[in-house]
Amino acid sequence: MPSTFFGLTIASSGLSAYQIALNTTANNISNVQTDGYSRQEANRVASAAIRAHAKYGSMGSGVTTTSIKQVRNAYYDAKYWYNQSSVGLYETRLNYLQQIENHFIDNDSVKGFSTILNTMFNDLDTLKNNAGDVSTRQQFIGSAQNLTTFFNSVSAGLSEIQSNVNEEIKSTVQQINAIAEKIASLNHQINVIEVQGGYANELRDERALLIDQLSEIVPTEVSEVPVINTHNPETPTGANYYTVIIGGQVLVDTEEYESLTCVARENKVNQSDIEGLYDIVWSKTGNTFAAGANSMSGSLKALFDIRDGNNGENFTGSAKVVDSRHIQVVSPSITAMEAMSMPEEGLLTIYGKNYKYTGFTFETDAEGNITSYTFELEDAMSQQDRLKVDGMKVSIGSSVASMGIPYYMAQMNQFLRSFCSKFNDIMLQGEDLNGNLTNDYSFFTGTHTVTGEEFVFGGSDITYGTVTDSTASTYYKLTAANICISTVCAKDPARLGAQYASETDDGVDNYALIEDLAELKSNTVLFRGGNAESFLKCMISDISIDTQESKIFEKNYLNVQATLETQRMSVSGVDEDEEALNLIKFQNAYNLSSKMVSVMAEIYQKLIEETGV
Repeated sequence: MPSTFFGLTIASSGLSAYQIALNTTANNISNVQTDGYSRQEANRVASAAIRAHAKYGSMGSGVTTTSIKQVRNAYYDAKYWYNQSSVGLYETRLNYLQQIENHFIDNDSVKGFSTILNTMFNDLDTLKNNAGDVSTRQQFIGSAQNLTTFFNSVSAGLSEIQSNVNEEIKSTVQQINAIAEKIASLNHQINVIEVQGGYANELRDERALLIDQLSEIVPTEVSEVPVINTHNPETPTGANYYTVIIGGQVLVDTEEYESLTCVARENKVNQSDIEGLYDIVWSKTGNTFAAGANSMSGSLKALFDIRDGNNGENFTGSAKVVDSRHIQVVSPSITAMEAMSMPEEGLLTIYGKNYKYTGFTFETDAEGNITSYTFELEDAMSQQDRLKVDGMKVSIGSSVASMGIPYYMAQMNQFLRSFCSKFNDIMLQGEDLNGNLTNDYSFFTGTHTVTGEEFVFGGSDITYGTVTDSTASTYYKLTAANICISTVCAKDPARLGAQYASETDDGVDNYALIEDLAELKSNTVLFRGGNAESFLKCMISDISIDTQESKIFEKNYLNVQATLETQRMSVSGVDEDEEALNLIKFQNAYNLSSKMVSVMAEIYQKLIEETGV
């Protein structure tokens, strides 16, 4: 039979239980504005009944608080983390696409390509009527220099964006490593606490907040399974295996974690790339972490898309071994000299293996289309390698189906090579103000990166160009970064060819050559089936489509994020009204237990003091 004073024990359990409940509510209220905090709940069960030697058999012994646990829904968490990688992808892409777009603005406040091009051709038209005036010639040369300066500045701006993105990739990798280390540390702390029978609510919240951050960077999957006691599988150990997977590879395995390392490329992938772009590898194994793969998502993927995006237009072809040091590539994807975007020195990837090349030549057909390339290798291939690669697919770099910095650089280079080659071809047939032929220089030229020497275009080797020469017989080496006006004309405007040499008898006022130059603005196909004027339209169209797509998807995924966040918060968020109601509810329960103590005290006083024995 229960003790006479058993009622106090029952009342005491109520006081204890509702004191805990009130404290838990107070903790929820104090963290109502804490990021990542999950509402906690004190879980109670009826205490085990005691056996009474009476007809009723057993008697309740009060209430017991079994645990204080955070309230979360694993399904909503997984959905939220899945969506976050898409949010990170489109937010980051949109940010950098808008920066790229700023470099092609042309309006009243910013003079862009169209304004500068129109000014140059207007000055050319003025020159037509006054070809003998040196100041008029200088005015045209000055406006042409403005055009080259525009492309120089755009190229420098895009290169700066590429550099900034590259550094952000490095800092993002460091952030991933820091998150991985912290999660592994939290896993250890959580298991230590929970093995002893506790529940590490705050540490679990901290860990979930880290997963929120990580999932925006890379696609993240989480798995938590209990550690089984092999000697007694039915007895819980309290510990858990907690695994974090990014991009299909394990980053954290309970208390162990892997880290990523940025490795600077020794060779460029695209002609206009800056030096030292980073690739990401796993620190322990050295295996590549393909953050830019099509299957990836997240802000890190967006950074690779912007930095390396070539719209899937990287160089590819089929390998044909010439000898141990030369590989011919037939059926190439790039068949026009203007569109060449591969670096002068780089890596050929054949059958999963890289071969470094130090230069290349190319062959053309009667229409000027490139039929094959011959690459010179730095190291001789073994006989086994020659047999293995013959007939296999060749590529330089990867196909990145996004319009990033390399794509826009390549588009500018392609336009400039087409425009400048046609402009120079006409100018080469001219005669200057002093009656000298102008076939010994190119009006639009470029400078060598190292020597500063100006390129000479239009030589006899034009259909078979060795691109490693200090001067270029083809326009491959002309880029938006190095284009300039020949110093011959810049120093002496009289050297500008303003009339055809064959028409000198008509005097300096013959302007057939200038009229032919003027045709390049509107009546000559130069770029993607359009004329010079359409270049900016093509660029703006590309950027606008990409930017608009990113805006739409960013908005869509942010809406999904808001919906999932609402669903998560409906479960784990602290609701002020609900907690206020809990305060009253638990206060009343505590007061009732207190009243029970008072009642029992009066009974015991009556029993002890007034009942005779």
